[in-house]
Amino acid sequence: MKKLMSLMLILSSIFVPLICIAISIWLSPWFNILDNALSDLGHATRSSVAPIFNFGLSLGGFLIALSSLLIISKLYRSIAYLATLCGYTLILVAVFDEIYGVIHYWVSVAFFLTLGFLLINYTVLMKSIIKKISASIALIIAVTSWILHIVYRVPRGAAIPELISIFCVIPFYIDVSIQYIKSQQ
Repeated sequence: MKKLMSLMLILSSIFVPLICIAISIWLSPWFNILDNALSDLGHATRSSVAPIFNFGLSLGGFLIALSSLLIISKLYRSIAYLATLCGYTLILVAVFDEIYGVIHYWVSVAFFLTLGFLLINYTVLMKSIIKKISASIALIIAVTSWILHIVYRVPRGAAIPELISIFCVIPFYIDVSIQYIKSQQ
């Protein structure tokens, strides 16, 4: 039962925010994934789906922090600390939505930097060469997507590099969680 609960917590921490993001996009015909940032969906005065979007981010951030403290910390303390910080910064992205201007910008930067540090830490800690290489490739893909966006404005909006960064981290987040679940046999 403990394994099933651990797996459900990890999967919830991934799917709750992603489902809320998807619902928010679906309910917002004005949203263009190439021209907007995901956070545009959470703008308190300009987006009718802000409650759904910000709720999803805040609950997801809480679930990430909780799963990090309860599950990942049993095997990898440094990854757990970074993942907890990642969850907390995700909560801050929801709390300080775009209406807060520069504060929102900096908590968003903190969230995405934390994702990068998670991949770096994972790369350092794993013994498997395949895991090290795949995490390094994921980090390169995420960083490249941000460079293309920031330097060349490709795409114009930040939603694509945001999603790429998130999806680059998910497999490794799941991996450390599964390692814990397997260790409980």
